[in-house]
Amino acid sequence: MTVYTHGHHDSVLRSHRWRTAANSAAYLIGELRPEMHVLDLGCGPGTITADLAALVPQGRVTAVDAQEAILTTARAAAAERGVANVEFGVADAEALDFPDDSFDVVHAHQVLQHLGDPVRALAEMRRVCRPGGLVAARDADYEAMTWYPGVPALDDWLATYRRVARASGGEPDAGRRLAAWAREAGFEDVTASASAWCFAAPEERAWWSESWADRTTASSYARLAVDGGHADAAALARIAAGWREWGAADGAWFAVLHGEVLCRVP
Repeated sequence: MTVYTHGHHDSVLRSHRWRTAANSAAYLIGELRPEMHVLDLGCGPGTITADLAALVPQGRVTAVDAQEAILTTARAAAAERGVANVEFGVADAEALDFPDDSFDVVHAHQVLQHLGDPVRALAEMRRVCRPGGLVAARDADYEAMTWYPGVPALDDWLATYRRVARASGGEPDAGRRLAAWAREAGFEDVTASASAWCFAAPEERAWWSESWADRTTASSYARLAVDGGHADAAALARIAAGWREWGAADGAWFAVLHGEVLCRVP
């Protein structure tokens, strides 16, 4: 059984609400046309969804997530932006309840890393995408994350997170695997790329470090870490303190590498 490692604690949503099409789907934006119908798979709090809807003003966006609760937040994001060409619903990424050839673009951001069978999900994305359309996926690669200065507690964080994510049924180093997964799912026309988030300005690193410090002790990830025997509360508290130590360091820098694929449906 696959479990969403992060959950929807406020510490997680603060991070997810920061995401936009510009900072999280730039590899896709140039492919969008005003009349397209887009499926946004695993939409979360809906900030990327609202951007996508604005980019297809004569089209529409169908945004889905595995949990109904988060869709309330997503609907509010769309309403705040004033985009009306978007609809929301619950869906299983590995068994989509849409007919074949339903969408021009199927998009998934930070979704495949959390699934037990990402290849099956990509095959489903391919099935519901029209011939000539695009399946687009972007995922972080945790092992490839890098930072300065070196804080031992962050090494512990990375090792702990990767254990918890894999115990939950996911693959935290998904970014490097996307192109291979796409080919396993039956795609032949695959364009692979990479991009990064970088947190270096004082306000950026303060936000990033505090988000992860809170997530380490208060989110579903923290509960899974303890319940699964990957860390105890004291270890998580030390990791949270390490995040704050890193965030306060002069000249601190953190980069999150992502893999990306654009897969053309024949």
